[in-house]
Amino acid sequence: MTSPKTATRREQALAIQGLRAKYPLSKLLTYFGIPRSTFYERLKASQRIDKYRQVKQEIAKQFIRSKETYGYRRIWYCFMKQGFTYCQETVRRLMTSMGLKVTLYSSKSHYHSYRGHVGKTAPNYLHQQFNARKAYQVLHTDITQISISENVKGDLSPDIDEASGAVVAYATSTHPNMNLITTMLVSLFKKLPQGSSPIMHSDQGWQYQQWQYRGLLCQYGITQSMGV
Repeated sequence: MTSPKTATRREQALAIQGLRAKYPLSKLLTYFGIPRSTFYERLKASQRIDKYRQVKQEIAKQFIRSKETYGYRRIWYCFMKQGFTYCQETVRRLMTSMGLKVTLYSSKSHYHSYRGHVGKTAPNYLHQQFNARKAYQVLHTDITQISISENVKGDLSPDIDEASGAVVAYATSTHPNMNLITTMLVSLFKKLPQGSSPIMHSDQGWQYQQWQYRGLLCQYGITQSMGV
């Protein structure tokens, strides 16, 4: 019999339900230390249809397809292309609940762009509302470590259009420096439709706090937005 000290609420309810044919319900409830009303509530909850079942299946599929290299942002980008409307925070939370973590790189080699406030941060104009419908209305950028060969790693800086999920510009480098970001922006500026003034959303990585980056965005009429 499952120990009441280690079983989850769902496991407790399912264990009691499975054992009711052999043991009186009152004794099972005493053993597990839960009231009768609580048991029925947990049993009902365990039988509810998981509204995230389909998206969880798709998360697992994308994660396996990427050979465990996609974090929640890149999986969210894939979802955007397929028409899913879940926000990044929902994808992150579901991946955490599923125990899915990028395992290709060790903690020593994995790149983290956040270094605190080393320049100037921008307001978060999106507030997890990812509902752009027009091309070049909202763009997302990030730096992702990629495997170039078995022993060589590099960095990818893409610009992804929120409405279409398309990669509209990108740059690669062996170092996540300002040259990588500048190259990416130069590529983007060549493709911006005349008269467009998109929002560029990123995290608070040190590169995105630098005056060079902020100045180039301002020069081309792009509004900078930062999440956490």
